[in-house]
Amino acid sequence: MRALFKDNIVEALVGLIVVLVAIGFVSLAYSRTQAGNAADGYVLKARFTNVAGVSPGTDVRMAGIKVGKVARQSLDPASFQAVLDINIDKGLQLPIDSSAAVTTEGILGGTFIALTPGGETVMLKPGEEIVETSGATDLMALIGGFVNKSGDKPADAAAAPAAEPAQ
Repeated sequence: MRALFKDNIVEALVGLIVVLVAIGFVSLAYSRTQAGNAADGYVLKARFTNVAGVSPGTDVRMAGIKVGKVARQSLDPASFQAVLDINIDKGLQLPIDSSAAVTTEGILGGTFIALTPGGETVMLKPGEEIVETSGATDLMALIGGFVNKSGDKPADAAAAPAAEPAQ
């Protein structure tokens, strides 16, 4: 057995590295999705017209700091809007006129929910709804619109007849 291990030491080390990398990926996925984390806070609802890129476990941030996560998402069959249940840290109280927006970290960045606190003195209670919301922007549609309009000629140049050459 010792001779067999001695002859295949490189293969054994490569196998050990592969197993360690696989364990690292599993632990990263587990922590990223926050599977198994108990909810320690209160839930607010928010309705959006578009929640592209948002799923349960997506960060909820205020001033760039994580203050919660998306607990659940569903579709309201009456209004056809996405309804998010947002779990907010129990130490944070939001004014009733606060707003929520689906935002990205940049062109290639991840999606998160950005909260902006309002100025009212009355605070949202657990289970209440954030009324002011802004859905995700369709970046591909914006790029497509820009690309399609960049080759257009001015409207007045296309409509004007060509001048005839002087004789």
